[in-house]
Amino acid sequence: MGDVLAGMHSAWEFESDSVLIRFERGIRTPKLFQVLGERRIPYEALSSIELGPGAKRGTVVLRAVPREGADPLLEAAAGQLKEGSDPYRLVLPAERETLADYYATELRAHLGEQAHKPAEQHMIAAPAPPHSFKAYDGKASFDGSVVAFRWFWTGASTAKWKAGDQFFPVTDLEDIEWRSPEGLSGHLRLRPRGIEPMGDADQDPASVVFGLGYGPVYESLPFAASVLAAVRAVDPAQAPLSPVSCGAPAPAQQRSDPADVAERIRHLGELHDAGLLTDDEFSTKKAELLAEL
Repeated sequence: MGDVLAGMHSAWEFESDSVLIRFERGIRTPKLFQVLGERRIPYEALSSIELGPGAKRGTVVLRAVPREGADPLLEAAAGQLKEGSDPYRLVLPAERETLADYYATELRAHLGEQAHKPAEQHMIAAPAPPHSFKAYDGKASFDGSVVAFRWFWTGASTAKWKAGDQFFPVTDLEDIEWRSPEGLSGHLRLRPRGIEPMGDADQDPASVVFGLGYGPVYESLPFAASVLAAVRAVDPAQAPLSPVSCGAPAPAQQRSDPADVAERIRHLGELHDAGLLTDDEFSTKKAELLAEL
């Protein structure tokens, strides 16, 4: 189509095979949109186009609805995004409804033959790594191939300290679970292949938990979508389990801050003095931390 339709927080640029959504960077623009920057949506990744009144009086909303499974961001969000953070909504003044209806009709004409069917694979790019964010109990990072959880002594449970910092190659994962920090029990949980989740997220070394001010949507959701896209891109039949197992020390190139290691050893000593770690557990975890230097 070659046209641009600008609305609140974003502008849609219509091309021959896709719509390019460019998000504004103003202070009133949701932070998630600012982080996303722009997203290219192939027409074949869409299932339908909706047009209706907006939540605010005097507005209309043009919304593109992706096919199930086409977008790793929405798959990770699992229906938890609030309306104002939906990147597929274009809010327009009501006087532009006729124009919006024109574009809605044009978009519907570009929908593919498979529009009513779930996508067999992701068709929309996830936010590119690297990513990192601070959860309540640790720092999560993802370099494109390995997810790392490094625990904070001020927030991590004893179970996580006993398990040690965690490193998960995406070849070892089968899924992720994101629970919005805007709801109860917000967390990011990884699902290693063949391993059942270990109870509550605050006790599971394959999880980081959110909290007030930790793991905000604009940081943790793009992270989760990026990991999910990497996991879905792996063919389990062609990707044997990595020799780097959950809970193993970091690869040699991942060096830790000596001050951070010293603080974590000090906390291990407190757990040992309190009788929460045995002599052998304390010695083993201390050796693992020292090996990171």
